[in-house]
Amino acid sequence: MEKEKVMLSKFNVETYLKDGDAVVAKLKEVEAVADKVHDKGYENIFLLGMGGTYDELEPIQYIMNKYSEVEVHLANAAELNVLGNKRLKKGSVVITASASGDTKEIVEAVEWIVKEGIEVVAFTKPETPLGKLATTIITAPVTTGQCEYSYLMFDVLALRLLNRRNEFPKYDAFIAQTKNIFHDLVDIREKFDAKADEIAKAYALEPYSIFVGSGALWGETVLFSMCILEEMQWVRTRAVSSPDFFHGTLELVDKDVPVFLFKGEDECRKLDNRVEAFAKKFTDKLVVIDTAEYAIDGLDPEFRMIVSPMILTALVTERLASYYETYTKHNLAYRRYYRQFEY
Repeated sequence: MEKEKVMLSKFNVETYLKDGDAVVAKLKEVEAVADKVHDKGYENIFLLGMGGTYDELEPIQYIMNKYSEVEVHLANAAELNVLGNKRLKKGSVVITASASGDTKEIVEAVEWIVKEGIEVVAFTKPETPLGKLATTIITAPVTTGQCEYSYLMFDVLALRLLNRRNEFPKYDAFIAQTKNIFHDLVDIREKFDAKADEIAKAYALEPYSIFVGSGALWGETVLFSMCILEEMQWVRTRAVSSPDFFHGTLELVDKDVPVFLFKGEDECRKLDNRVEAFAKKFTDKLVVIDTAEYAIDGLDPEFRMIVSPMILTALVTERLASYYETYTKHNLAYRRYYRQFEY
C-alpha cells in the first residue's frame, strides 16, 4: 500500500535534500581534515562553542568520552576569554563553528588562541572574521540552517579522529549507513508532523514549561528550550537534565505545569525513565518525545545514540518550532535584543 503523502508546512523538502546531498559530499573533506590533525598529533581536544553552537558540540563531547581515552573539553567561548584554561596549550587542537562567522565571543577566543600557536579547525565561511583567523576551515555547503547538517559533519570529524586512534573501528560502517540519513529525517518529520501540531496547539501559550533530557540529547534539549523557545519565541522555559531534575526542579511540578521529556537511546535512558515515572504521577501535561520511536533504515543499533540528536532536532527544533510559531503568532526570525545593537 502506498504511504500517504504528508505535506510539511514551512519546510522545503527539495531544498533540504539537495543541501543534505551537498553535506554528504563534503564529508570526504571533513575526513581529510581529521586525518591531517591526527597525523600532526595533539595532546587534547577543545570543543569551543557559544550559545547554540555550544549545545551542538555537547553530544560530540559525549560521544568522544564514550569511545575514547583522549582528553576532550567543551569550552564556552565567553568564559574561556575571561578564565583561560591551563590545559589549552600548543599541543591542543580546537574545534569550533559559527555559521555567521562573526560570533563575537568565538572570534575573540580564536584570535588569542591562534596567537598561542594552537591549531583551530573552524566550521565557517573563509571570508568571515572567524574564517580569516582559523588555521583550518571547513565550509558547510548549505543554504539552510538545519542543525542536523552540523551534527553529521561534527560526528564525522570526531569519529574519524577516534578511528585513527583505533577507538572507533566501525567508522566506515557508520559512514555507509548514514549516507541517506537526510531522506530518513524527512520521513521522520512526516511521521511526527501531526503530533507536533497537536503539542504546539496545546502548550505554545503556556506561561512556563520544563524541558528534560540527558546524555547525547542534553545539548539539543538546551538548544530547543533556550535558542528556539526563549530567543525565537519568547516562551519561558526551564531546561534541566534528567539527573538534576530530582534536585530542585521536581518541586515546581504540579498538574498544570507542562513537562517535556526528550528520551534518548544511550545509558542515560535509565535516568529519563525515572523522570517519566515521576511526571506521570504529578502533572497532567507530560509530553514524551522518544527518539527510539523513529526509524533510520539500515542503521546498526549501536549507531542510534550517535544520530539521536539529529532525530530530535528534526522533531523539535524544526517541526515543533514551526508549529509554535503558528500558535504564538511570533515570527521565529524576530528579535528584540539579540544582534539588534551592541551589548
